[in-house]
Amino acid sequence: MLLSYLKIAWKVLLRRKFFTFISLFGISFTLMVLLVVVAMVDHFKGAHAPESRIERIAFISFMRQDFKDGGQMNTPASPYFINKYVRAMKTPEKIALFSQFHGTPSYVGNTKLELDLRFTDNVFWEVFNFNFLEGKPYNANDVRDANRVVVITETTAKQYFGTARGVVGREIEVDQRKFRVIGVVSDVGIIRFNSYAEVWAPVTTTKADIGKSVLEGEYYAALLAPENTDISTLDDEYQQILKRVSIPNPDITKIHSHADGLMATVTRQLVGRGSDESNHLDTFYFIAFGLALLFMLLPALNLVNINLSRIMERSSEIGVRKAFGATDGTLIGQFLIENIFLTLIGGLLGLGLAFVALQLISDSNFISYAQFTLNLRVFAWAMLATVFFGVLSGVYPAFKMSRVQPVQALKGGTN
Repeated sequence: MLLSYLKIAWKVLLRRKFFTFISLFGISFTLMVLLVVVAMVDHFKGAHAPESRIERIAFISFMRQDFKDGGQMNTPASPYFINKYVRAMKTPEKIALFSQFHGTPSYVGNTKLELDLRFTDNVFWEVFNFNFLEGKPYNANDVRDANRVVVITETTAKQYFGTARGVVGREIEVDQRKFRVIGVVSDVGIIRFNSYAEVWAPVTTTKADIGKSVLEGEYYAALLAPENTDISTLDDEYQQILKRVSIPNPDITKIHSHADGLMATVTRQLVGRGSDESNHLDTFYFIAFGLALLFMLLPALNLVNINLSRIMERSSEIGVRKAFGATDGTLIGQFLIENIFLTLIGGLLGLGLAFVALQLISDSNFISYAQFTLNLRVFAWAMLATVFFGVLSGVYPAFKMSRVQPVQALKGGTN
């Protein structure tokens, strides 16, 4: 029965090639856009190196300070705050400290390179899993002694030394000083903004005063939760720690900060503007789902109209089948299968178009070092979206077709 339905669906598609082309174009283009967006989101929040344990990592990214005059200030934390208060937490398995990255000039002969530099502690290399092509990360002794050593990316090595191999032990000028390269890692996309950089150096080698007793600064903390531990427990303990913070500035009435998962760190700032009541993750997903639904609605309506036109052409067939006892359920099922068959073809075309589009985006370096791929998760999303699209655009025409009276259909009318 299913094979017969598919054969009928194929014949129907070939009967009106122009309508079929319009339908497939709408479906495949819509799915291509959705897949590109899903692939980018997956690249941002999925478990990819060096953030392969992202489900176990909570970030302390921002701190909101309330002032007596009603003003507010939202900034990252200082090393003083992280070392004194965050490192006092007992639940995390590891606690890493790292700065924001910032561009710093470097020169190869007369050529200027603008390299993104980030300062970190040694635990940073234990929380994140970088792919070392050669060498190793700096250790606790390097951080304690402020040794001028760095880890660089493969592209940085090629740009500076002309090769990515055999550069360990050589010197590179960064931040107007000479550093010794001790490790080379695979490139990290800038979209992974917590681990991204082109050069990493020990936090103690920064020119800034990292011992100043202030709360605000330009540093983040990454907390690795133990296996099988909900990262929300990290925030629960962190909130207790915050109650014991000694606020040095008398003009500050209260501080708000959270240890959030990756997406929650974004939604709390983007939607909640640093609010301490909620991370607004549910609100963000609700808005994203609504936008995706609206985006799919237009091509779905177009496909509904095309499907209704096909019904007008097939009224005689419907009438004959009803006259011989075909039930409404049978006809609805057949038409839905035909529509899902059509959308699956469009889905496969959309998958191919998305693959080409992602390759073009990756090769263009539009988002630095980001390599977007269609992995199993994205493929699953594609199939889910395809089936949803097929059902969404096929339900109404199928229902309308099932309501056609046999006599009316045989006369060539469906209204």
